[in-house]
Amino acid sequence: MSAQPEEIERRWATSEPIPSSMVTPHAEPVVPLMNIANILTMLRIALVPLFVVALFVGDGHETFWRLVAAALFGIAAITDRFDGQLARKYGLVTDFGKLADPIADKALIGSAVIGLSVLGDLAWWITLVICGREIGVPRLRRAVVRRGVTPAGRGGKLKTLMQSIAIAVLLLPLGGWLVGAGMVLMYVAVALTVITGLDYVGQAMRVWFAGGPGRTRGA
Repeated sequence: MSAQPEEIERRWATSEPIPSSMVTPHAEPVVPLMNIANILTMLRIALVPLFVVALFVGDGHETFWRLVAAALFGIAAITDRFDGQLARKYGLVTDFGKLADPIADKALIGSAVIGLSVLGDLAWWITLVICGREIGVPRLRRAVVRRGVTPAGRGGKLKTLMQSIAIAVLLLPLGGWLVGAGMVLMYVAVALTVITGLDYVGQAMRVWFAGGPGRTRGA
């Protein structure tokens, strides 16, 4: 049972201890499932099949539909930039968001690189490296979670950003040196994918053998 404010003030003034039974605990705020952060995440998931359809219309190289595919990919990638920030800034973090956000990211990037490889616009070895890393790291995280935590850092965010930029450029119906520029960006993205992945493996191994918390620069 909570005490009256006057009683609490009297005890404070006379330096009398205030029993815990006199203080009403504050309940944790309930975060609604349908908040702006989760809505953006669900929008990104919903855009993935639309993006895939646009990418494969006709022979997959029709100018209009490649522009549509690039636009859908860009919109989805932008939502990835803001949903996490909004969730942390306004206290909108939910279990659903923690689960759905990485799924949405991997679905978007994975469908894009696989689609580009099917159309012959991207070497399959690049797609295998990117997809292998995105599948392998979460599995490794689950394997070591009981021994310590290896949180994501800036390297992972930079990797995702470079992947998104490179894919967006390759999706556009460009020609000449612009195609080469897109591939240069993709090689940079692949390098970051490998470097952050290896960094995560190293951090996870130290956590596993030391049994203590660790930190990684890759997500």
